Amino acid sequence: MRAGTKTVRIGNRVIGGGNPVLIQSMCNTKTENVPATVAQIKELEKLGCDIIRVAVPTAEAAEAIREIKKQIRIPLVADIHFDHRLALASIAAGVDKIRINPGNIGGEEKVREVAAAAKAAGIPIRVGVNSGSLEKEIVARYGGVTPEGLVESALDKVRMLERADFSDIVISIKSSNVQLSVKAHELIADKTDYPLHVGITEAGTVMAGSIKSSVGIGILLHEGIGDTIRVSLTGDPAEEVRAAKTMLRALGLRKGGIEMVSCPTCGRTQIDLIGLAEKVENMLAEYDDLTLKVAVMGCVVNGPGEAREADLGIAGGKGEGLLFRKGEILRKMPEQDLLGALKEELDRIRREGEYAD
Repeated sequence: MRAGTKTVRIGNRVIGGGNPVLIQSMCNTKTENVPATVAQIKELEKLGCDIIRVAVPTAEAAEAIREIKKQIRIPLVADIHFDHRLALASIAAGVDKIRINPGNIGGEEKVREVAAAAKAAGIPIRVGVNSGSLEKEIVARYGGVTPEGLVESALDKVRMLERADFSDIVISIKSSNVQLSVKAHELIADKTDYPLHVGITEAGTVMAGSIKSSVGIGILLHEGIGDTIRVSLTGDPAEEVRAAKTMLRALGLRKGGIEMVSCPTCGRTQIDLIGLAEKVENMLAEYDDLTLKVAVMGCVVNGPGEAREADLGIAGGKGEGLLFRKGEILRKMPEQDLLGALKEELDRIRREGEYAD
């Protein structure tokens, strides 16, 4: 992270200033449906989401924020487009942060109203600009959508807020083009010390979007750019959080929790390794209070040795399986008992406080 960035408080969390990179996601429920929205937020929090955003397209959605806030613990962000009155209503309802594009909110005077209300409430504003919302004059001047154009547009919006005597700002500049997005973030990181919300917008489905996001966000985080991230996927928001969490752990930016490793299938595999690995991955979500590496291997002959660095693992062969720790076999069992044996060992580890986060 850029240690020199300003710090911004969002509810009970802080970004910028060298603080840990935080994970964001966005609900796909109707915000007006408070029970469904709260249930999804709690599920995402359990998976590791730090900050959650909801769409606010109506006055009813803005008012729902009041009740949602009573039932959740993580900070809540209101996503506003076009109507500054929805931003004002969301602030009045107790939201922790506002996301607007000052260029489509109805003019500078309305931006000033939102800024004044946010300042009075002590909440930040995220300035959001993406390649699809870039002003026509900027596109014309640069001959298309370019990193330089995105940066110019974002900094114009920042200056609009600064003229309103508001500086509690987070900047977001996104594109679905990975290389363009990376370059734009590299440029803006040299021009401002406001914290950056990083992501690849409209990245795609779970697999393709996770790959594109990992490349783009991963490059930037490796360069020290980015204070909070969202992996934008066409799918269940839970997949966004899982992908973001895996990314941060792979980069050494988030410690704790369980890391799962599994071998690729090959001609020696004699069990449903893919199905077993998926079941283990889902089960491990319940044990995020532990810090250890779990291996799922498809060969009882080589599996324990290949996964010797794992704290705990299972390996399957034709009709049989092994439970092992640090490469040492604990016991043999029928193949169908592998998942249960792994769960029993995880429960024992949790009870005895071993590998506690």
